[in-house]
Amino acid sequence: MRRTLSLWVVMALFVALRANPGEAREETSQAEQWTRSLVSAGLAASSVKREALAGGLAHYTWKVRVGTGKYDAVTVHRVVREARPWIPARSSRAVFMVHGDLWGFVPAFLTNTCVSTMPEDRSLAAYLASQDVDVWGLDLRWVGVPEAETDFQFMANWSLQTHVKDLGTGLALADVVRRLSGNGGEGRMFLLGWSRGATIGYAYLDGEAQRPRALRRVDGFVPMDMPVRFGPDAAQQRQWACERYEALQAARDEGRTEGGLLGPAPGTPVKLIGQLAAQNPNAPSPLATQGATGRPPPTNRQFAVIAAGATAALLAPLQPLTPGYHLAGSVPDTAGLPNKTAYTSEPTLFDYLRLAVPYQSLNEVVETEAQLCGLDVPYDDHLKDVKVPVLYIGAAGGVGRFGEYSTRLLGSTDVTRLIVRSRPEAERALDFGHADLFLARDARVRVWQPILQWLQAH
Repeated sequence: MRRTLSLWVVMALFVALRANPGEAREETSQAEQWTRSLVSAGLAASSVKREALAGGLAHYTWKVRVGTGKYDAVTVHRVVREARPWIPARSSRAVFMVHGDLWGFVPAFLTNTCVSTMPEDRSLAAYLASQDVDVWGLDLRWVGVPEAETDFQFMANWSLQTHVKDLGTGLALADVVRRLSGNGGEGRMFLLGWSRGATIGYAYLDGEAQRPRALRRVDGFVPMDMPVRFGPDAAQQRQWACERYEALQAARDEGRTEGGLLGPAPGTPVKLIGQLAAQNPNAPSPLATQGATGRPPPTNRQFAVIAAGATAALLAPLQPLTPGYHLAGSVPDTAGLPNKTAYTSEPTLFDYLRLAVPYQSLNEVVETEAQLCGLDVPYDDHLKDVKVPVLYIGAAGGVGRFGEYSTRLLGSTDVTRLIVRSRPEAERALDFGHADLFLARDARVRVWQPILQWLQAH
C-alpha cells in the first residue's frame, strides 16, 4: 500500500513539474509583453500584478509614474473575466471608472474584495465583469499618500487638470493592453465617474471633444450623482457652492494644499467613525458633542449611522451640495435622527467607512466649488461639443435630480436619466443615498443592471 501511495505521489509531482513551468512561462510572457508594449507607448508602468477573484474573474493592477515627484503616481486597475489565468476573455464593451472623494477604486467599485460583510458578487466592478464587460479604473494620486505624511507641499500644483491628464494616461494604458488582448479596434470604451470622479469625467470629455475623432477614446459617459453646474431652479444650491468656494479659497490663500469638504485630512474622521462602530458599537461615542437636549450621547453605532444618514451635518459650518445630502439612507427615531440604515447593511457601512483614505488635494475641491458657483473655469468651455451617449444615475437622497441639468449642457442627443428613489422629493433626507448606489442590498437590481443594459445597448 505504501509503495502504491508513493507511486501516485511521484506521478503527481511529475505532472506538476510538466505543467507548472509552461504555465509560469505563459504568465511571464504575457506580463512581459504588456510591460514592453506599455514602455513602447511611453507609459512608465510597473510590472502588472494579478489577483484571482471568484467566478473566473481576475483583478490586475499597474502602478504608473505620471511625474517626477514622490507621489506622482496612479494605480490603474482592471477587473475582467479570464479564459484562463493571465489570458483575459475577449469583450466588445469596456468601462473606465473614476472614483470620488475618500475612497479609491477598490473600496468604491470592487468593495466585496475588501469588505468581508459583502457577498462575492456584490460590487459594481465584479458584477459588470461577470457579465463580460472589461472593467478599468484608477486611483487618483492622493490615494497613494501614506497616513504618516505631514508635508503636503507636493500637492500645491495638483488640480482637476492633473486628474484629467492622469485619466488620459489610464485610458491610454487600457487601450494598449486591450489591443494586445484582441479587444481593440471595434471595442467600445465607456467612462463612468462617481461624485468628483464625474466632475473629472466632464472635464476630460470637454478636452477630448477638441481632438480629431480618431484620437478620442471615450464612446459613452456615465456620470453618477454629481453636477458640474446648477440649473436656473437651483439658486440656493449655487449660493451654497459659492460659500463653500469662498471658505476653501481662503484656506488655500493661507497656504493649505491638502484637505476637502471635511477639512484637513478629511478621511481620518470618517475612518475613525467606522472603526469605532465596528469594534465597539455599544460604547458612547467620543466623537459626539453633548447638546442641550438632555439626550444621552449616541453610541458608536448610532454615531456612524447618523454620520452616514445626515452627512450634511459633518460639513458644518459649510452647507451641503443639496438639501438633506447623505451617504446612506436611514430610518429616523422619534426625534428625527437617523436610527438605522434603510438600504445598506450596517456592518457593510461600518467596514466601508474604515476604508477611507486620509488625504486629498485641496485645489480640485476649490475648483469644483468655483464651477458649481457659476464662476469661470477652464473645464466646461466645450461641453456642447461632447456628443457621446450619456447615462446619468442619481441617488434621490444624494445629488439626485440636481445632476440632471449638467447633462443638458452637453451636445449629446442620446441621454438617459435615472434617479434611484424610494420616497417623494420632500423626503429626500431619508431616501437612497450617495453611497447606497454601490453598497445597498438591492443596488444590483436598481443601479447596476440598468448600467449594464445601457452599456450593452450602445
